Amino acid sequence: MKVAIVILNWNGRNMLAKYLPTVLEFSREDAEVIVADNASTDDSLEWLRNNYPNLRTIALDRNYGFAEGYNRALSQIESKYYVLLNSDVLVTHHWLTPLIEEMDVHADIAACQPKLLSMVDNDAFEYAGASGGFIDKYGYPFCRGRLFGTLEDDNGQYDNRQQVLWATGACLMIRSADYWAAGGLDGRFFAHNEEIDLCWRLHLMGRKIFCFPESHVFHLGGGTLPKSNPQKTFLNFRNNLTMLWKNLPKSELRSVMRIRFFLDYLAAFGTLILNRNTGDFLAIFRARRAFKKWRTTFRDPSCETTSQADSNDGRKPYSILWEYYIKGHKKFDDLPS
Repeated sequence: MKVAIVILNWNGRNMLAKYLPTVLEFSREDAEVIVADNASTDDSLEWLRNNYPNLRTIALDRNYGFAEGYNRALSQIESKYYVLLNSDVLVTHHWLTPLIEEMDVHADIAACQPKLLSMVDNDAFEYAGASGGFIDKYGYPFCRGRLFGTLEDDNGQYDNRQQVLWATGACLMIRSADYWAAGGLDGRFFAHNEEIDLCWRLHLMGRKIFCFPESHVFHLGGGTLPKSNPQKTFLNFRNNLTMLWKNLPKSELRSVMRIRFFLDYLAAFGTLILNRNTGDFLAIFRARRAFKKWRTTFRDPSCETTSQADSNDGRKPYSILWEYYIKGHKKFDDLPS
């Protein structure tokens, strides 16, 4: 079919049991639904065979993480559009229709997302993508409807279609041609920030990313790791630094990384002193060391694309830390336009 919805599963049998029926009910006329399994050690595959014997599954030989797991699964699927869908997403009636229609009409759009609402509080945006994502001048991600841990209620304030820098990996529709032209998700990331990195690369290639809020889904979040988890902190910091190293214009690389050095250690000592969180404190130090160790394998500074040299590299020109913590701007609409 033209659209393939691919759910990457790892030990998510309970999530599949709860949310897969709705995906099938509201999507089977528009797309093929496929479950790719990252070598789960629970009974996910057996449960799928018993309950959905006609559903296509792709069994990977080990847990490759979100990024490489999707790369390996998608390489076995022929479709014009991929939809990367988390196993903990509750889709809604006709959720696919606006996404397909917009992608069909606008060939310059590489990827898009629906509005992402919270499963816990249906009236609020969800952390992982809300109504489309951006990054500030130092690489910190934020969304329409979510700045750091502050989640806005959805009162229709972000219901306009909007070009964004990144779309959520929890529910990402992307042209297969663009996915592979950009090199796919970076498998070395394993998980976290990989969709931001991919969308940023697409932007640097001159492609567009959109949020179409007329489609909405509900996301539980934290399906693989809990929100506060040293391993998640490690991956977020390491991968975010690596994403900057890969995609920043050469002219700004040194200055931005110097400021991030200061901000990262400030965050580490802040979480230790204010929150007494030794795990996250040590995770940030490990992330900095891991980034320094492998960064040269990601970028040849002598090889710059035309897009990377362009001043419009997709970042917002301000610091979200300054806006949020110093100016007290807690909503997206409070930020500079």
